[in-house]
Amino acid sequence: MRASDRPVPAPATAPDRPLEDAIGRGDIAILFQPQIEPASGRVAGAEALARWEGSSSAEDLFARAAAAGLSERLSWLVQRKAIRAAAAWDGPLAGLSVSINLLPQDLAREGYVEWLLDEVEAAGLDPLRLTVEITESVLVEPIDAVRRLARLRAAGIRIAVDDFGTGYASLAYLTSLPLDMLKIDRSLIAQIVGGSRDRIVVHAMIRLARDLDLKVLVEGVETASQLALLAQWGCDLYQGFLGAGALDEPALARFVRASTAEAAA
Repeated sequence: MRASDRPVPAPATAPDRPLEDAIGRGDIAILFQPQIEPASGRVAGAEALARWEGSSSAEDLFARAAAAGLSERLSWLVQRKAIRAAAAWDGPLAGLSVSINLLPQDLAREGYVEWLLDEVEAAGLDPLRLTVEITESVLVEPIDAVRRLARLRAAGIRIAVDDFGTGYASLAYLTSLPLDMLKIDRSLIAQIVGGSRDRIVVHAMIRLARDLDLKVLVEGVETASQLALLAQWGCDLYQGFLGAGALDEPALARFVRASTAEAAA
């Protein structure tokens, strides 16, 4: 047997007891970044984001979990906590939608759809208030993804493609997958003011989404000029520091209350 024909062993995972213990205890915090209508300023929903004192960001946290073989346990904990939190929202947060992020391996695992639907039902969350976000990597092998996403969508859950525009998935998948929203990645937004190629690309993406009857959410909006341009193009929602960063639930309630009052003024 040639060396090139030998099976490649799976990469070993390094134990991470502090993170494993934190997941076991449920000590992963959930923050929420508002999703805001550009024209009215009304908060329509919020994306659930994981935080842990042992990591500097959600990206770092999930990278650490992946290295320790804890990705799915972490992902399911974050999803469960976000669903239960949103189901209990009242006052200014009552009726607000929530978005959760799915790992490719979540959607690939048998039984995941049943687990998620059971979590939604057990929490008492209206499925219409839930959006699941998938990355373009899920679109590379879409056969099982189509079937499982269709089941979620049939139950009322909305489907969004996150970080759209950063991967290499075929645009043809946008017509075969049961989608409701495109989330345009923040990396494309920084240079849209001033006539750059990013401006042309983002404008074309929004037109494409419109033609496919999909909603559009733009991430990483940081300036009023960017927001004005996106509103002019018909962007449905935005996230970014121009509105608010990731907030805990009391801060989210204060932000929604203030935004509602300002929109009504």
